Amino acid sequence: MSFIILLKIYGKYYTRDKAYSDDVYAKLYCECRSRKSTLEGESDMVRKVYNILDYGAVADGVTNNAATIQKAIDEATIHGGQVVVPAGNYLSGTIILKSNIDFHLEMGAVLISSLKEEDILDFAKLFEDDNQTTGWDGGCFIFACHEENITISGQGTIYGQGDKVFFDDNADNGAHECPLNVSAFRPRTTFLEDVTNLTVKDITIRDAAFWTLHMAGCRHVLVKDIKILNDIRGANNDGIDPDCCQDVMISGCLVKTGDDAIVVKATKPMSQKYGACENIVINNCILYSRDSGLKIGTETHGDIRNVMLSDCVIKECSRGVGIWVRDGATIEDIHVHHVTGSVLKYADGERSEGPTMWWGNGEPIFINATYRNENRNYPGKIRNITFDHIYMKAESSVFLAGEEDARIENITISNLEVTMCSQGTQNSGFFDEQPSLRHVYPHSIPAVYARSVDGLRVSGRVRYEGPYHISKNKLYESEDCTMEEVNLKER
Repeated sequence: MSFIILLKIYGKYYTRDKAYSDDVYAKLYCECRSRKSTLEGESDMVRKVYNILDYGAVADGVTNNAATIQKAIDEATIHGGQVVVPAGNYLSGTIILKSNIDFHLEMGAVLISSLKEEDILDFAKLFEDDNQTTGWDGGCFIFACHEENITISGQGTIYGQGDKVFFDDNADNGAHECPLNVSAFRPRTTFLEDVTNLTVKDITIRDAAFWTLHMAGCRHVLVKDIKILNDIRGANNDGIDPDCCQDVMISGCLVKTGDDAIVVKATKPMSQKYGACENIVINNCILYSRDSGLKIGTETHGDIRNVMLSDCVIKECSRGVGIWVRDGATIEDIHVHHVTGSVLKYADGERSEGPTMWWGNGEPIFINATYRNENRNYPGKIRNITFDHIYMKAESSVFLAGEEDARIENITISNLEVTMCSQGTQNSGFFDEQPSLRHVYPHSIPAVYARSVDGLRVSGRVRYEGPYHISKNKLYESEDCTMEEVNLKER
């Protein structure tokens, strides 16, 4: 259905190619008004509002509103519509989103995740995964599975109550940098599986107790203009995790996390059901993390391909962009350009249980294919990777390391501008290949290090600030590499 654009010039009315008299114009005007009213009526039907207060929700921050919110969702999905969470504090157990709804949090609305295990859906009972590092425990607060046309929107907030779960036991002897300890049951904020046409926009998610926005096997995904504001020392509170998803756009987001800000991965149960993780575009984001700004892997039970990151700030992370294979798949066609920021090493802790250290020593770029553990299973393949216009302050090397039977292929890094400088509380002098058989070990810190790479092209400039110096931090060091074209200069 189209509309007619009319311009009045010297008493006559014109479209692109025809003039009309006053009486004909009047008829066209009435027709346009009629069509507009019809469309507005159709829109009103599609956007029918289901306010959770009409279903008995109580905004006291104490009452479990899961049943009332779910009733609104169940009615809205029948014909489609908007489920509105108005201003107020609403505690809830697991909420199950369904097709054809816009779950909308108005400004001032705070949707609070319950921390009671009996209130939370244990979705992981639906599958098995023998990789203990993936972390399926804890259930999830907001859940969807095998649905379509779901939007989560609005200026409101989803609050995971992670601040009630994490505590500082001074495991790093006063540095207050290592991962916090965990005191209670902690669900992930979302688990959205096999959703086609998924949009998450404008909302704020804060204090996630576990993974924040976990999308598995989803297709046609838009994540736009959201804020994730988690504890910067919270273990496993990843920001955005596309897991075996296809056709994903992440744009304009501010992500602050302890664990990785954005993680593109292929976990075992999801790769068995949904195949490769591919066609992921990330741009115009600001990423803070004590781990990686962008992490690709380590869960690589399925292939990961066609990922682009551009025009982003990666700030105060342990690593800038990290690419890992560990589980036999192929990562290929990854392209990163116009990124600025800083990366540094944070203090490790000591405790008998739970995570004690972040992965990374301040590497602006990290590409790694090595053995996950003593079983020495084939790690997988990394190939066809480009970086350009990377401007970073760093405490460790641009690190590119494969193995004799898992060689890295065709890596191009151009217009690299790195300043090697001390920024934090920790000394350099170690390489970190966690999680792996190699783990963490002493090594000199060149600006660029390569091992078992075939086809490496690097160009750029390196600036040294004390205690770093070209005499002890060489521009380039390599082992077992072929077809190297390295043009690095001190500036």
